[in-house]
Amino acid sequence: MPAACDSVLEDIEDIVSAEDVKPHDRQFVRRNVFPKVRKRSSQKSVQTEDDPPSDSIIPGVQKIWIRTWGCSHNNSDGEYMAGQLAAYGYKITDNSAEADLWLLNSCTVKNPAEDHFRNSIKKAQEGKKKVVVAGCVPQAQPRQDYLKGLSIIGVQQIDRVVEVVEETIKGHSVRLLGQKKDNGKRLGGARLDLPKIRKNPLIEIISINTGCLNACTYCKTKHARGDLASYPIEELVDRAKQSFQEGVCEIWLTSEDTGAYGRDIGTDLPTLLWKLVEVIPEGAMLRLGMTNPPYILEHLEEMAKILNHPRVYAFLHIPVQSASDSVLMDMKREYCVADFKQVVDFLKEK
Repeated sequence: MPAACDSVLEDIEDIVSAEDVKPHDRQFVRRNVFPKVRKRSSQKSVQTEDDPPSDSIIPGVQKIWIRTWGCSHNNSDGEYMAGQLAAYGYKITDNSAEADLWLLNSCTVKNPAEDHFRNSIKKAQEGKKKVVVAGCVPQAQPRQDYLKGLSIIGVQQIDRVVEVVEETIKGHSVRLLGQKKDNGKRLGGARLDLPKIRKNPLIEIISINTGCLNACTYCKTKHARGDLASYPIEELVDRAKQSFQEGVCEIWLTSEDTGAYGRDIGTDLPTLLWKLVEVIPEGAMLRLGMTNPPYILEHLEEMAKILNHPRVYAFLHIPVQSASDSVLMDMKREYCVADFKQVVDFLKEK
């Protein structure tokens, strides 16, 4: 039985594609999971036709096409936005041509993804579509010329996607780019219990933190996601439990740096993983996302034990970036080649 980590991907943090191994083979008896759509209030239940006219200005009855680029964190954000819009009453469509509004969720890590994002905006405008942009590009660089006049949802504001779409449908431009804080302390982001439409109904992507502790010279994502902000362990465990109850059989943990998890709230990654292992049902699996070498070195013994657990993939994504210490220093990566080798050699041995 091949595991999801057996196949070679261009970037392990990219979302699962049609060619990737799906967990269906392991969990073939499970039925597909469909989002539970909350009924809208009677005041908003004014739709009298299955397909309202495309020029309707009544919010909640339009068709929306969502496109996401980038990492699994970004894809999780896209799934949350789709879930909220569907719960409100909007129809999420796979047909971009028939959509009234395009929601474009961008990635700033790779130039091709940003180019595709820019071209999609141009195509939407040429097709007279309403446009809402989200993700790391507008969060980090909201003053780009090609973003002028467009509605923007910040990476920490995805729980407000309905009101941004609603105002955009009415012809207004809205920009929500603020950071979520509690008593002055930065929070991890939107609530984890929001409705979600999963691209793969058997895989739940959970962002355990947002932002990171580094300040790498080449990275624009830092400008979008900011400093490290972790979700509390109990909230992450509750989200995992809810996902398993909905029929999910594989959980992916993701963030800009999973190894740094908890350093801002007085805990650490192994502590979270042991709590999650306790609630993984038989037949389900846990997969860990990318971690930078500096934040995993002190946890190698515990990580080896966790990765040997039968319900955790024996897999860890550790970027090397360069085999030159001087280049790593110029990049401000905060580790050297010897650190990378130590992590890899130790975990391979165990």
